[in-house]
Amino acid sequence: MSSPTPAEDEVPAIQTGPKGVINDWRKFKCEDQDTPPSKKALLRQISNPQSDDNHDRLNRKMSVQEYEMIAEEDEKGLRKYRKQCMKEMHERFSFGPTFDSVVELDNGEAFLEIIEKEHRLTLVVVHIYKDGVKGCEALNSCLDCLATEYPSIKFCRIRAAATGAGERFSDDVLPTMLVYKAGELLGNFLSMTQHLSEEFFAADIEAFLNEYGLLPEKEFVACPDEEEAGVEVE
Repeated sequence: MSSPTPAEDEVPAIQTGPKGVINDWRKFKCEDQDTPPSKKALLRQISNPQSDDNHDRLNRKMSVQEYEMIAEEDEKGLRKYRKQCMKEMHERFSFGPTFDSVVELDNGEAFLEIIEKEHRLTLVVVHIYKDGVKGCEALNSCLDCLATEYPSIKFCRIRAAATGAGERFSDDVLPTMLVYKAGELLGNFLSMTQHLSEEFFAADIEAFLNEYGLLPEKEFVACPDEEEAGVEVE
């Protein structure tokens, strides 16, 4: 099999097969800001050797130096690489954008724009809240976690007073969660605390939305708090 041409190496796509995965890993480490300069220099030397023979030899298998570098990687770094690969695959082979955090909406205009102008295949979940109202802070934390697990969903939050219709969102109907898709209201959940136990977590909100068939298949399990508490990989 002939070695890949420079043009092929520049294609911004996730490659398949052992050789492609190795090359993608090299590129990721060269671009990662957390990679020390000395390692970046080594990877560039390995990925772009001057000799064509060396290029063929090193491109067929991962070098000893790279195996040592992988051994030094902590689990968090490997998760970061895997998550990036999955996100790129999602964007390349599916429809609609991806997100990785909750969007804070400043006013009613931003609220309406999210509903009306978001991609037609994107599910939008909006939390209307007020500081100090029971359940609002907990729901914000839950959505922060779910945003990392469901990157195809656009999670947003907005203060009730900022919606421009504060009189409709009094304290007794908060926290409120609205779900939209293609401008259509799919879910209107007032007083979310009435649907949940006194103490609730991200898994409870996930189960609640799943009861109404509103969530797609989970793509990432990447809640930061859960990652830090994860079991050590030997």
